[in-house]
Amino acid sequence: MNECSGQVFKRIIISIQYSTTSFKFLSLFLSPNQPILTLTMPTIAIICTSATKMGDHDTGAWLEEAAVPYLMCKEKGMDVDMISINGGEIPWDQGSMQGDFMTAECTKFMADEAGQAQAKNSKKLTEVDILGYDGIYLAGGHGTCADFYGNQDLYDAVDKAYAAGKVVAADCHGPIGLLGAKKPDGMPLVAGLKVTGFTDVEESQVGLTEKVPALIETEFRKLGADFQAGPAWGPNVAIAGKLITGQNPQSSTACAKAFIEAL
Repeated sequence: MNECSGQVFKRIIISIQYSTTSFKFLSLFLSPNQPILTLTMPTIAIICTSATKMGDHDTGAWLEEAAVPYLMCKEKGMDVDMISINGGEIPWDQGSMQGDFMTAECTKFMADEAGQAQAKNSKKLTEVDILGYDGIYLAGGHGTCADFYGNQDLYDAVDKAYAAGKVVAADCHGPIGLLGAKKPDGMPLVAGLKVTGFTDVEESQVGLTEKVPALIETEFRKLGADFQAGPAWGPNVAIAGKLITGQNPQSSTACAKAFIEAL
């Protein structure tokens, strides 16, 4: 113990183990009159579509691709905000709630009161301070083809987050929200970087090649990206520094894990 201005202080340094690495350090100063405790955990924004239609095709957000990052981040003690393009209730693609697509994580999320409260009253993208988050995660679903694609507000949010050194992740059709994003030097965000997303083969297999406004794989390649196409419907994640992308719903867990490790 050391004396300082007649007061006796104790200093305790606690190393918080986060994943496989030491993530945060907590300095705790104790005094008779003024205990100080400081602990900061990452704050995350999961951004979802608000669209229920892609042309004449019924759609929405793909449940697993929002549920998995939400649950995994919450399990790590992070603060998570559910955000959507228009705010309010996030529409789930009904196909993502049927059969094998309704995974255990989906069921858990649908039973999570806090998660459901956010999903039913999500924040509007243009009404949040994107720089207030340590990472942003673009969830997929064909609804993104309607309101992520060509959305300058979303592109601007991604640009600001990436330029500020935040972690940016996108899974499945979420990466369509990166097509108009730029690096600080004005070059396409994905140019020269390893990225992935829903492949042209997968889009063909679901019969929507002619209905989507753009094929993610084709457009990324045009922008100079090093597109990493894995086997159809298998987990595949591309990591390029603080830009994390997943290929499909089966990549949800691996994409969220890489996102968390990059924070």
